Amino acid sequence: MTLSAPKYRAMRYGITRIQREETPSGVQYLQADVPLEPYPQRMTDKLLHWANETPDRTYVARRQRLSDGSTGDWQHLSYAQALTFARRTGQALINRGLSADKPVLILSENSLEHAMLALACMMVGVPYCPVSPAYSTVSKDFDKLRHILNTLTPGLVFATDADKYGAAIQATVPADTEVVLAHGHLAHRPHTLLSDLLETADTPAVDKAMNATGPDTIVKFLFTSGSTNMPKGVINTHGMWCANQQQMWQSMPVLGEAPPVLVDWLPWNHTFGGNHNIGLTLFHGGSLYIDDGKPVPALMGETLRNLREIAPTVYFNVPTGLEAIANAMHTDDVLRRNLLSKVRMFFYSGAALAQPIWDSLHASQERELGERIVMGTGLGMTESGPFAIFVPRPEVQSGDLGLPAAGMRLKLVPMGDKVEVRYQGPNITPGYWRTPEATADAFDEEGFFMSGDAVTWIDPNNIHLGLKFDGRIAEDFKLATGTFVSVGPLRAKIIAAGAPYVQDAVITGLNMKEVGAMLFTTPKVRDLAGLPASTPLGEVLAHPTVLAHFQTVLNQLAANATGSANRVARLLLLADPPSIDKGEVTDKGSINQRAVLKHRDALVHAFHNKLTPNTLLPQ
Repeated sequence: MTLSAPKYRAMRYGITRIQREETPSGVQYLQADVPLEPYPQRMTDKLLHWANETPDRTYVARRQRLSDGSTGDWQHLSYAQALTFARRTGQALINRGLSADKPVLILSENSLEHAMLALACMMVGVPYCPVSPAYSTVSKDFDKLRHILNTLTPGLVFATDADKYGAAIQATVPADTEVVLAHGHLAHRPHTLLSDLLETADTPAVDKAMNATGPDTIVKFLFTSGSTNMPKGVINTHGMWCANQQQMWQSMPVLGEAPPVLVDWLPWNHTFGGNHNIGLTLFHGGSLYIDDGKPVPALMGETLRNLREIAPTVYFNVPTGLEAIANAMHTDDVLRRNLLSKVRMFFYSGAALAQPIWDSLHASQERELGERIVMGTGLGMTESGPFAIFVPRPEVQSGDLGLPAAGMRLKLVPMGDKVEVRYQGPNITPGYWRTPEATADAFDEEGFFMSGDAVTWIDPNNIHLGLKFDGRIAEDFKLATGTFVSVGPLRAKIIAAGAPYVQDAVITGLNMKEVGAMLFTTPKVRDLAGLPASTPLGEVLAHPTVLAHFQTVLNQLAANATGSANRVARLLLLADPPSIDKGEVTDKGSINQRAVLKHRDALVHAFHNKLTPNTLLPQ
């Protein structure tokens, strides 16, 4: 009996074939078989276009913040309003003499005020930098915020809320730097209200400043998350951003078939939320509804509430968010019906998506629609704008990446047992701000950006299926026996085996005899123990039922191994959450393997030295 192929909601793919050139040394060059089509030279051209064509359409919306901390009705910023506020605030920035050497620093979550100020900066050619809110609100030492301030020397620092960001401002912002607030007051230093900037009368100087901008004008700085070193400021130009949006459109034609609607929490200080998603909204005249939820237990309810009300046309999230949504859709008919009513594509990034989550999403989709929704994914980074590689078909498996975007050249370079992918194209950053050594180190002799990502072919006999992820070059290591351990595929295997109780795995064993893994668990692990919700995580992980479950997982991993390089001999369940101060986790919840290993080195050695093989224990 033959099973029929799954049916998917129709979605066209723009890049389905590539050209390849291979050199005698084994280096391969890849590019799409279609050229990059013309694109605007600056993102403000799109704001002007949509403000003229669809002035009343919502550009960005966010629920009102209520005094008790809850959220109320949606507040909307239309394209016409966005242009008006951008002109007025842009004039205020001109009046202050701001520039690339004195840019605007934004301390804010995703918000209407954040959106308005960013547009104003874009309009008059003043670069801005959205900083991770956690560097101000979670960090205890403010070291990363202080590093960013020292690197950029901003002429203006904006914060949405004095209560939320006041301590960080007092501790780090120089006394002679202007501070602008949307809400609240600072008791110990002068400050300006955002309303004053919004009420500035614009003059022809705004048009003059806008006309002076072009593809090489810096639009923003986005800082990398940092691992063993401090974050680096990635230069983003208008041309880089516009080229990348055109590349996205040609790979994903669905973006331009109707004005996109997004319900999105991904932070704008990251390239996924701030370039990819807010960019596609502005580029195609869509509407972005800011989701104040997040894929953590305390905030996931807000995400589900928003998705019951607003029907997205494309939906972006990280695997932990998609897992929570998949679980909720099984019993929440309103959520399932509304979320699936208009969506043409789901898209994940940031980590591997475990197969059980994939299967659960497809089951709900087939139940509601009689067909599946395409799951898109690919590969990119802050330095590539971020879009670089995208899957060319609906039959996607975890780890698949796909084909290069139009206008890009990929260079595949053998690096020992791995193959590194390198990027060249109009969407690639010119470098890191005020760090010429880091910029020089990031590009090879032919001008290709060295990503550090390893790839392999999905099918070497059919290159048009594209590439799949093969880990990070820097993460891979050798055991004491000289055996090479490929971290990426092994990590994905562990997460899949431990689903739905494993959020991420950090692979250990450098210069040791065996491979181990330290596990960050999901909130669902508490269901295994059956203990009260208030029980400390350490007690949950030490519960006999939890230990028995993970011992079974460990035994299964060992039984399916083919050698010491992929045989997990020991597991450690981590009760201490990843630290943002130490760079162990990003705003999106992605785990930085190198940082975790660096800062928990003593734990790793104790873990390997005190346990017998094929054993686990809680931290």
